[in-house]
Amino acid sequence: MNIHSSSYQHWRLEISAEGVVWATLDRLGESANTLSTAVMSELSAMLDQFDRCPPKGLIFRSGKSAGFIAGADIEEFTQIDTPEKGVDLVARGWRLFNRLAGVSYPTLALVRGHCLGGGLELALACRYLLAVDEAATRMGLPEVMLGIVPGWGGILRLPERIGPQAALDMMLTGRTIDAQKAKRLGLADDCVPARVMDNAAASLVLADRPRRRPPLLQRLLNGPFKGLVAASARKQLARRARAEHYPAPYAIIELWVRHHGNALDAPELIGQLFRSPTARNLMRVYFLRERLKGFGKASRFQAQRVHVVGAGVMGGDIAAWCALRGLTVTLQDQGMERIAPALQRTYAVWRQRMREPRELRNAMDRLIPDPEGHGARQADVVIEAIFENLEAKRELLQHLDAVIRPDAVLATNTSSLRIEDLRVGMSRPGRLIGIHFFNPVAKMPLVEVVAAADADPEMLGRGAAFVRQIDRLPLPVASAPGFLVNSVLGPYMLEAMRAVDEGLAPETVDAAMLDFGMPMGPIELVDMVGLDVAMAAGKSLAGAGATPPACLRDRFSAGRLGRKSGQGFYEYRQGRPVKGAAGTVPNGLADRLVMPLLERTQRLVAEGVVADADLADAGVIFGTGFAPFTGGPLHYLKTRTG
Repeated sequence: MNIHSSSYQHWRLEISAEGVVWATLDRLGESANTLSTAVMSELSAMLDQFDRCPPKGLIFRSGKSAGFIAGADIEEFTQIDTPEKGVDLVARGWRLFNRLAGVSYPTLALVRGHCLGGGLELALACRYLLAVDEAATRMGLPEVMLGIVPGWGGILRLPERIGPQAALDMMLTGRTIDAQKAKRLGLADDCVPARVMDNAAASLVLADRPRRRPPLLQRLLNGPFKGLVAASARKQLARRARAEHYPAPYAIIELWVRHHGNALDAPELIGQLFRSPTARNLMRVYFLRERLKGFGKASRFQAQRVHVVGAGVMGGDIAAWCALRGLTVTLQDQGMERIAPALQRTYAVWRQRMREPRELRNAMDRLIPDPEGHGARQADVVIEAIFENLEAKRELLQHLDAVIRPDAVLATNTSSLRIEDLRVGMSRPGRLIGIHFFNPVAKMPLVEVVAAADADPEMLGRGAAFVRQIDRLPLPVASAPGFLVNSVLGPYMLEAMRAVDEGLAPETVDAAMLDFGMPMGPIELVDMVGLDVAMAAGKSLAGAGATPPACLRDRFSAGRLGRKSGQGFYEYRQGRPVKGAAGTVPNGLADRLVMPLLERTQRLVAEGVVADADLADAGVIFGTGFAPFTGGPLHYLKTRTG
């Protein structure tokens, strides 16, 4: 068989002695593979070539270390300015992947690293999917995160492959799964180590076996019982997303149940989605995330050892997250009796998350109790995470400055104190930076990297690189009380508590902001933060000299500290708030509550606490959960005021 590879810019074709073609995607000039118009056109030309001379089999693989295929080219989405262009883009992928699914020879996607969106839709159009068993291998259809749908065949083929309930869960949430779970669900035909992946792929293709059929129940749920599954999915979806805020997940259900996954059967719906404000704003949020990911790239710093001082909720969770990401972590506090609860909490969470006992044991082995603090001397990153007391932090940081390596990153996790005030007495004050995590550490993607006016640029770069290394989004901010995120949350929560003082029920106040699109109401947020923390941060909440709201003061005095004590504004059972009926939400309440947040965000940009409005929007979205469909607080304010 003759193959012609020289005519392709983005694909490399090789043929084995057995007649199997290996099609390696290596998009020219890019660090990651995406399915641009040019890449898809070349794939179409390849299929033309194979129509004339069919191979024994066709294997798709990636030529990038970054992963398999990250999805479609998002830049091309931003150029869609008419509904017709949106429909045309969907038609291109739908028809091409249907054509791939219908070829006579066996096809296989060898998935190593991320396989997302259009990348997974390409893999689903192949007869076989072979997953490489590595932590970086993740598969998903996250189009809803951009306000659109998996229109290139994902809505059709994923339910056929793994059943509609698991498929809808992936598509409606945008969640990804690892290689092992892909095999358990039936998405992957097998899951193999990297060292045998090529041989395993060739063997699977040459065996040319039929794919395993899903169980009968899954076939029934994907057929005559579709309506029941769809009704259940809509009900669950309505609890967390309103159709007017996020139309795409509702469109996915509609396309699956009424149109057999074919988006071209509902062109008006697709055109509306691509041109909707939600899609434009969510694509804006995507690029904001990419901008945050870029911080720290200039530094080649890679940490191996982390030392955390303070085994409370924040310190313990920071240490656990770093260990989960593969780093060796020493955790220090005043005796094992203070460290043990953090280890027990971590073990309980990880035991639910990790199926393999060996994986759990290895992760726990990386989290080392260190009451004497010996690990500080060997650490690449040292993080102070004790309680918010200026003198205690100063004393500890002076000691750490004297014993850690000269090239180690020294960071504080303070949430409200200025770096300039903390570094008094240090021999190298410029080395101290802030690395400020948010609670809960395992769920909140943003980490503020805090700089005093004359901070060491090398340490700031290393701090941002470390944040990216542990799969978090670094946001550079200036040293100022509350930095960005806590500073904007303060007046927002204060206004909510003032509304409670005026006689509104906490449930009513929270309902107003849930209707606005927030993931959590401001009163429940106060409970999560802790009423003691809110009282301690009173000056930044209410301004110098102001008294805290009576509803906060009274509950604090009664020992009701929020979720951690089981009672705050709400009672908590098994960690969940018990709420009464919200009642009627007064007109204009949401606007009143959100305005202090918007105004404070504007002020912090003007003061240079954060570099520009886009970064402020990114910080507030990823640090507070501010409704992503709005595009961020300042973007929302601009569009609202025209």
